Amino acid sequence: MSACVPTRANDPRRETRIHEPHSPPPTRPRRFRIAGADVSASIAVFLIALPLSLGIALATGAPLQAGLVAAAVGGIVVGWLGGSPLQVSGPAAGLTVVTADLIQRYGWRTTCAITVLAGLAQLGLGCLRVARSALAVSPAIVHGMLAGIGVTIAVAQLHIVLGSTPQSVVLDNLRALPAQLANLHPAAVSVSALTLALLLLWPRIPGRVGRLLRKVPAALVAVTGATATASLAGLTLPKVDLPSWSSHALAGLPEGPVLGLAAAVLTITLVCSVQSLLGAVAVDKLVASRPDLVGARPGRSSRVGRSDLDCELLGQGAANIVSGTLGGLPVAGVAVRSSANVQAGAVSRNSTMLHGVFVVVAALLMVPILELIPLASLAALVMAVGIQMVSLHHIRTVTRHREVLVYAVTTLGVVFFGVLEGVAVGIAMAVAVALHRLTRTRITHDEKEGVHHVHVRGQLTFLAVPRLSRALHLVPQGAEVVVELDGSFMDHAAYESLQDWQNTHTAHGGSVELIGRRAGVRIGEPTGPVGLHLDAGNAAESADCRCHPWTAWRNHQCEIPESVTSQDGHPRDTQATGTGESESESDRADGVSCDADASKAAGELDAVGEADGAEGPARSGRPVESRADGSGGAEGSRPSAHQLARGISAFQRNTAPLVRSELARLAREGQQPSQLFLTCADSRLVTSMITSSGPGDLFVVRNVGNLIPLPGQESGDDSVAAAIEYAVDVLQVRSITVCGHSGCGAMQALLNSEPGGPQTPLRRWLRHGLPSLERLSDESRPWARLAGRAPADAVEQLCLTNVVQQLEHLRAHESVAQALRAGVLELHGMYFHVGEAQAYLLTEGNDDEVFDDVGVADLSA
Repeated sequence: MSACVPTRANDPRRETRIHEPHSPPPTRPRRFRIAGADVSASIAVFLIALPLSLGIALATGAPLQAGLVAAAVGGIVVGWLGGSPLQVSGPAAGLTVVTADLIQRYGWRTTCAITVLAGLAQLGLGCLRVARSALAVSPAIVHGMLAGIGVTIAVAQLHIVLGSTPQSVVLDNLRALPAQLANLHPAAVSVSALTLALLLLWPRIPGRVGRLLRKVPAALVAVTGATATASLAGLTLPKVDLPSWSSHALAGLPEGPVLGLAAAVLTITLVCSVQSLLGAVAVDKLVASRPDLVGARPGRSSRVGRSDLDCELLGQGAANIVSGTLGGLPVAGVAVRSSANVQAGAVSRNSTMLHGVFVVVAALLMVPILELIPLASLAALVMAVGIQMVSLHHIRTVTRHREVLVYAVTTLGVVFFGVLEGVAVGIAMAVAVALHRLTRTRITHDEKEGVHHVHVRGQLTFLAVPRLSRALHLVPQGAEVVVELDGSFMDHAAYESLQDWQNTHTAHGGSVELIGRRAGVRIGEPTGPVGLHLDAGNAAESADCRCHPWTAWRNHQCEIPESVTSQDGHPRDTQATGTGESESESDRADGVSCDADASKAAGELDAVGEADGAEGPARSGRPVESRADGSGGAEGSRPSAHQLARGISAFQRNTAPLVRSELARLAREGQQPSQLFLTCADSRLVTSMITSSGPGDLFVVRNVGNLIPLPGQESGDDSVAAAIEYAVDVLQVRSITVCGHSGCGAMQALLNSEPGGPQTPLRRWLRHGLPSLERLSDESRPWARLAGRAPADAVEQLCLTNVVQQLEHLRAHESVAQALRAGVLELHGMYFHVGEAQAYLLTEGNDDEVFDDVGVADLSA
């Protein structure tokens, strides 16, 4: 009997339950349970939300209870109804400026009514299912809006930090700042400085003690430390004042001009919706980095699915209706609390809802404690949040994408005119930049060795036709011309102008060669605005390739469609159409070719398209076996004799120009790798792809089974030991990684090996893996395992054990042992699951030999 099946002794006292045949057995009602991970995560989020909610309410000028109401409603209502289970909603810093302006203009009760109307608008948008459309807003506009709001918050709260009260306009706050600096309030400045110092230093406490202390949120530590210091020192400062809930102001009927109220509702709806939807997308990325939450492994369902943005919009709308009705601030998804929720280990929406319950309990029972908090400490906390909203990572991103002008204009518009006006100005600038890029076309003409070159850089539209005509008419009749189109779009007017000129020029005895950005591309009959295909000699090699853009790094073997291959296996002339008749509509729509973009050839792999393993040779990219008669099988694939030359040709054309300077530097300076990477010879294991490395980074040793023979047992095969000695003593690598992989044929052969039989070279080599087999059979040693799941089968168990065993063999080499004693070398065990595209690293200092998966790192820092 399997050990996994519990046995149950026959108990004569057990009642025999009988149910009608063909009816389902009776089931017990499921009890509601909250996971322990959700409880701990909710406490962490609550400790962050409590001081931030009070601080945001203070910054808006609203009653401080309004922040607690919004935090509780955001946690409970959105947590229950929202489409992003792990996103935490509540009063957001991004709404501070808008809410403060509404309170000053219309009063608090009308502001609550505006929040209710904004919630109704969000419900309407959610029912119309337009949530995805909101993500079409340029990220530069969104980041610029948040940066402008952050600047406004920081400038306003700086006055409270210095012991004064802020003005309602940023310019007024800036003008009053010199006078405020001349009349500082020492107590307020001291408390604020202590708050900021704790906020800055708490996450940076080093060592094991620091790891334990950092589990307590820095915001809570900062506010608690400042409050305790102010109380013990007896400082006289304005503090939190929470009036009785019986006098709490609720929403009233909106009063004011209709157009002004409509603009206010539109502003609240826009900011709340966009911030919440972008936050939900960001939470999805955080969830994807936690394998315990996604169903990435076979036979395992997903615990947390992708966010339903329309459902999230409905949840946010319901929360704003409830929050506004109860006298709370507007509600939106909050990035800080959401990331803390995911990182704290939350596994369901129960964490978000439970944090809202904790806020309710605190608002009812912790009023005497909350009223000890100095307002200067809360102001310093909110000021720090405002400064963090001006993200350097976002600035670098928009600069890299040449949208820094949109970002800057939106930021300044929000600061000086307001949120809605700033966003409108940003949208106008984004449209202007897009039109400028569309119409900016550089056309040059020069002559080299009797050949006239006309180079068109940019999009070729009807606006550029006059300049194109002027450049083309500079070419004398009968001359040889090369027209290079360096752009991704050509409209019908430009195409006709170019085609007419080509026909006229060739009629007068000239020759015209129209090429694209990649060598060999020709202009043919348009499919849509413009059609690109290859000449006859290159058509079968590139134009008819069915490969995805992300396969640029593969020496892929592309299937040639039957319509462009003759019976003898040679490509036919496709000059007339440029595409085979059998090409599917999706292939034509994708518009991909063997010549991948330069950025992808350089290593920027965008994982799009179907997963590996799809049926059919056209999907998998594998060549079909050629028949003896040369017909190439059912699909007429290319003979394998040309594969090497084609791969080298693709490298010379696409990749060599990009890496030539780097390889020239390495040729001058010599190799200086930092790692020795010892792995299996399996063709599916691409070391540079897995480690995101390039030329000169890795010193790689590959053999069957990633085996490391013990010193003195090589029996004439010293290649591995020589490579280790050279890497450690000569190249002075800082780390050595032994990498195994799933589906290893060497491990399968070890498991199936039987004593005796002919000693072939393969069998003699695999004897170095016998210690791994013995280690697997040793019951006194714990088995190596993967974090979160057991090995799938005996082969995977042996693959993991083999990595651990080969690390022991590695330590037996003298050069490695000396480097380890000197502290200049590290050893790492790694396992790569090919089917899952998931890497696992052997955890350090763990006697259980657990391989932990490597998630998606946060590269924003």
